[in-house]
Amino acid sequence: MRTFYHFVLKYREPAPRNNKETLANKIYEDNSFPRRSSDYNEISQYIETTDDYFSLAVVFDDLWEEYRTVIK
Repeated sequence: MRTFYHFVLKYREPAPRNNKETLANKIYEDNSFPRRSSDYNEISQYIETTDDYFSLAVVFDDLWEEYRTVIK
């Protein structure tokens, strides 16, 4: 199964134009992000408890819903 980390990489951009791209760039640069996980609770908790992601938590929820439709 493709992990959320690998899914979100498709949104990476050198000059992000929106919050999805900003979140993807932050996740890519974060060596502590749970890259091998496909577990919503684990990733959501990480996003919610890491200061760098505070303003992007809603974006994560949107991307997670998109990810769920892709992995079905």
